[in-house]
Order: sequence, then C-alpha cells, then structure tokens
Amino acid sequence: MARLLTPEEVGLAAIALTFSSLAFLLADLGLGAAIVQRATLTEADRSTAFWTNAGLGVLLTLAGVGLSGPIASLFHQPRVQPLLAVLSLTFILTALGTTQGSLLIRALHFRSLELRTIAATAAGVAAAIVIAALGYGPWAIIAQALVVSGVSTALLWRSSSWRPRLLYSTDSLRHLLGFGGAIFGAGVVRYFERNLDNLLIGRFLGAAALGVYGVAYNVMLVPVLRLATPLQQVFFPALTQLQASTELAPIWLRMSRVLAAVTVPAMLGMAVVAPDFIVVLLGEKWRSAIPVLQVLTWVGILNVASLQASLLLEALGRAGAVLRYTIASSIVSAVGFAVGLHWGIVGVAAGYAIAKTFLVPTYLGWSTRPVGLSLTEFWKAVAGPVQAAAGMAICVLGARLLLLDNLSAGPRLAVLILLGLVVYLALCRWRSPELVQDIRQARAQRSAVQRVPAQSA
Repeated sequence: MARLLTPEEVGLAAIALTFSSLAFLLADLGLGAAIVQRATLTEADRSTAFWTNAGLGVLLTLAGVGLSGPIASLFHQPRVQPLLAVLSLTFILTALGTTQGSLLIRALHFRSLELRTIAATAAGVAAAIVIAALGYGPWAIIAQALVVSGVSTALLWRSSSWRPRLLYSTDSLRHLLGFGGAIFGAGVVRYFERNLDNLLIGRFLGAAALGVYGVAYNVMLVPVLRLATPLQQVFFPALTQLQASTELAPIWLRMSRVLAAVTVPAMLGMAVVAPDFIVVLLGEKWRSAIPVLQVLTWVGILNVASLQASLLLEALGRAGAVLRYTIASSIVSAVGFAVGLHWGIVGVAAGYAIAKTFLVPTYLGWSTRPVGLSLTEFWKAVAGPVQAAAGMAICVLGARLLLLDNLSAGPRLAVLILLGLVVYLALCRWRSPELVQDIRQARAQRSAVQRVPAQSA
C-alpha cells in the first residue's frame, strides 16, 4: 500500500481515520469491558449492551456524514469530505459486533477471535491493494476499513451462538456503566492523547507530513497490536477471575515478563534496522519516516508498560484510577506535542517520547501498590528480556555498520533480522531463565491437556 500511494494520499485518509476512531470509541461506552469484567452476567445485560451499541452506531454514522463537510473545511482539505462520509458506515458495522466480541473474550474463545481477525484483515488488504492499483488513491484505505469492519462483524456473529433479544433494561445499563463508564471516559481521554499529534500535524504541517508520520506510527504499532494486544486480551479475563486471590500479583508479573519478551526486542530491533526496513519494504519516498519511526519505538515500549498497568487496575475494578492517570497523561503529552511541533514531525515524536518517559514509571509504581508490589519487583521480572533485547540491538547495530559497504539494503535487512533472532534467543536463555521455564511449563501443560481427550477416546 505504501508503494502504491503517495504521502499526501495516505495523509488524507489518515485525517478521516482520526475522526472515525473517536466514533468507534463512542459506539461502545465501555460496555464491552464491563461485560468481560462482571462476575455474573444476565440476558438483560447482554441484550441491553447490544441495543445500546447498535443505537449509538446508527447515530454516529449519521453524525459522521453530517460533520464530514465541516471537518474537511477545518483542515482545508475538501477531498476529505467524501472519504469521511463513506467511512462513517463502519460505525454501524462495528457496533453490531461489539457485544458478540466481548462475550467471546469473556468465554476465552480466543481462537475464534484471532481467526476472525486474520480473515477480516486478509479481505481488507486484498480489497485495498486492488483499489490502490486501479489508481483511486486514499479510497483504498477507506475501502480497507469498510471491508475489515463488515467481514469482522459477520464472522463474530457466526462464531457466537448468542443472539440479542427484544429486551432492554435501564437497571442493567446503569450497572454496566458503573464500571464501563470510567473505562469509556479513560478511552475518550486516551483518544485525544493518541490523536492530538495527528490533528496538529494535519492542521499545521499538511496532509503529506501527516502521511509520513502516520506510516511511521503504524509500523511502530504493528508489534503492539499484533503481538502484545492478543496476549493482553487473554490475560485480562483471567486476571479478573483472580482479583481476590493472592495469585494475582505473581501471575501479573509473569504476564509482564512475557509481554516484555515480545515487544522490547521488536521495538529495539526496529529502531536499529529502520533505515533498511523503510527503504526496502516501503520505498525511497518514505525515507523521511525513518527518524520518526526510530523515536516512536521508545514510545511503543512505554505504551505496552502503560497498558500493563491499566490492565492490572481494570482487573481490580479500579477504573477510576485508570481515568485519572489517562487525564494526566493526555495533558502532559499535549504539551509535548505542542512544543515539538516547532521541529516538525520528528519534534512531535520526540515530545511524545519525553512525556511518556516521565509518566509511565510513576504509573507503574502507582498501579502495583494495591497488590503489594513495588516498581523494583516489576523491573526484576522484566530485566532479563530487556537485557537480552538490549544486547541483541547492540550486536545488530554493530553488524549493520560492518555490512553498510558490503551488502545492499535488501540482503542486509534479511541478515540483520536473522542475526537478531539468533542472538536474542541465546541471550534470553542466559539472562532470563525464568522465561524459558515458563515457556516449557506452558508447552508441557498444553501437551498434557491434549493427551487427556486422546486417552479418554
């Protein structure tokens, strides 16, 4: 897609997507998180959540169409108006599957959820590439969003046996909003934190600059979305079931170690190979995204740590604490964005990184106190994978410098990725034996579970 589209075309679609992400957030009101977190769930709760989400989806679709003109005028980009109007259809498509998705998460049916994600993403990518190849520019990204939303919702209905009834309870809505309302509030504030940089860049630096920044941000976000987020979805319902147990703290620390082992090497490795990665995979026209990506990889590591802290507090039912931190974080990040804007898109990324560096350690220390943990214990749990990742990044950086004059970018990237993988696995065995032991135990438990049905048969 990056090879088929120009930075300006990506930026035009990014403006529309920035506002659509707010609508996706408003379409749930935190009811999905409340469904997963509640100890007991009635049919009134499920049906009420579904009809509330469906109604909001319809309203947001109409609002998106109506506001598409003023939003396009705000950014002085008239081409954004039809993009946002058509993209608004995704609001109702997504809303119709939100409750089914939450019920599958609550039941720990992650296989169905991930197969749905794979199928919907593949369909969206295929549609987008065809439309981009035909020369329709930003419409390719809009089509991708529509296809992903439609296929995802259809597959959620196929995977879930539950169907909504003509039932609506204001009592159920009030109880669900008791927890979900705070989560929703935190989500709204988090939206402004995560999208204010896009809004400022699009408004003051233009669509092309936003396209470059957006590509760098999305490349950084891939390890978080595709690796860390599924793991967190698995852990959240498990942690909620242990919220009154003494096992909660040690399990959360093990979870933190697994997430660090996945995301830290991905981010540090990306920072090192970014010059080759961008040129080989995306093309020369995206070279200006390299320094932005390198700065944002640090933000990616800190965002995963922040999500871990929020996960723990939400599992404990302390959604209000999550909301308070999110408000503080958004204010500090906004200052970083505004100051960094004077130095272009790299300055915006640097302002974001500096703000997160000050905020996240404090949040981690605050979130671990309710379960009797300290920041030192958290660091001890993740120190092994972090040290292994740092050693890997140093080795890969040295190898890249040696290979600069001997290999072209494509073969060099392949060699560096393979080297990084081998070095990281070796260092993990040395610096993080606990992680290796956890993996072995998980494999042994899985094998034991698979043998039981076979023996019974």
